[in-house]
Amino acid sequence: MGAGCQGQGFCAGTGVMLFFLLQERVRRHQEVHVVMGNEACDLDSTVSALALAYFLAQTAPAPRAAFIPVLNIPRADFALRTETTFLLREQGIPAASLVFRDEVDLGALHRAGLLTLTLVDHHVLPGADAALEEAVVEVLDHRPLEGARAAGCRVTAEPVGSCATLVTERIAQGPPGVLDRPTAALLHGTILLDCVNLSPAAGKVTPRDVACVSLLEERFPELPARDTIFEALQAAKFDVSGLTTEQMLRKDLKVLSGDELLLAVSAIYEDLETFLRRPGLLRDLDAFCQARGYAGLVAMTISFNEHYEPSRQLAVYSRRETLRSAVCRALEEATEPPLLLQPLGSPWPCVGSYAQGNALASRKKVLPVLRAALGPAGAAGGPAEEGAPPPTPVNSLVEECPLAQAVPPLCPREVLERVGRLAAAQPPSPPQ
Repeated sequence: MGAGCQGQGFCAGTGVMLFFLLQERVRRHQEVHVVMGNEACDLDSTVSALALAYFLAQTAPAPRAAFIPVLNIPRADFALRTETTFLLREQGIPAASLVFRDEVDLGALHRAGLLTLTLVDHHVLPGADAALEEAVVEVLDHRPLEGARAAGCRVTAEPVGSCATLVTERIAQGPPGVLDRPTAALLHGTILLDCVNLSPAAGKVTPRDVACVSLLEERFPELPARDTIFEALQAAKFDVSGLTTEQMLRKDLKVLSGDELLLAVSAIYEDLETFLRRPGLLRDLDAFCQARGYAGLVAMTISFNEHYEPSRQLAVYSRRETLRSAVCRALEEATEPPLLLQPLGSPWPCVGSYAQGNALASRKKVLPVLRAALGPAGAAGGPAEEGAPPPTPVNSLVEECPLAQAVPPLCPREVLERVGRLAAAQPPSPPQ
């Protein structure tokens, strides 16, 4: 990914070139095209942003913009994305070469008339970023659209297992030779992880995901075997050793907004019994919700057997008995999809726990049930499904996330010093 880097994806030489290129572009009031995933910044979101930005940089005719992938979390939270850090490290891409959301003020770039924006793996911006909608020129997402886009915005929204599949299809349709081995390895691993090693039992894979994995393997037969890379990524993703409860809850988090309340929904990568036995768990749940203004939290645990078949359990926590009862009742009575819940014992009255009989009902499918339980504001869609940093998304972000409150002022040199490490170097525009 990146010419002159000998397959390592990023290198100091191209970083220096891009640094001076962007300095010149800012001086001349020229465009920066940001490719950005959702605020969950999971592997799919990260790789989709990196690969698409690279492709656009390599194929744009007489490019007016510098194409920059931005990871939509603070740099300090990147370590929680263990599967992402693992795969990037395997491909020789250092974290120092990446640009994070707390290192660039997109609003200031937009107000300066320098920003165009492509959204990958999401398509709804939070209220705090509403002004950036004017800058969105393209969307690639693998979820249904929540409303029409502005005229002139290129939209690809297809029901596949991984957004990386859509990016792979896009690159495969481009000029020959653009797809290199590091990019292929990133896309290959991401699709396999998202689609649970292409296992039909997990209920995520589609024929297009399978076709893209096959295409990548045909072009690069030296890619690791599917089982090898999937098991390595799965182990990295589920490695919560050493994480505090607060970090576990933030590792894969979404936030839903209802009538004047927020409900956190965390994916937990260990079985529910182990999670509920964590020392000081109730104190940690209280502190986590109080610090962020959440009225309650739903913990959705997931694990896989040797056949990659998922096992799921649920815990519902809230000190508000009315909210806890409403959420539990909605989950118990859900029919689209039916969750087939079986109550389990709980050590505390403020926590309800269940075994989920329908293991194919992923969090993405449960979120509409939870939105409806929050009342008209949640059921209406709007800004309901929102991630709080460093969340795991689906289509939008929390209205009052820290990024909306404390984005540093635009400083071109600081931004460009970070961006300058990227490999998507392009020749400077001719003098004007």
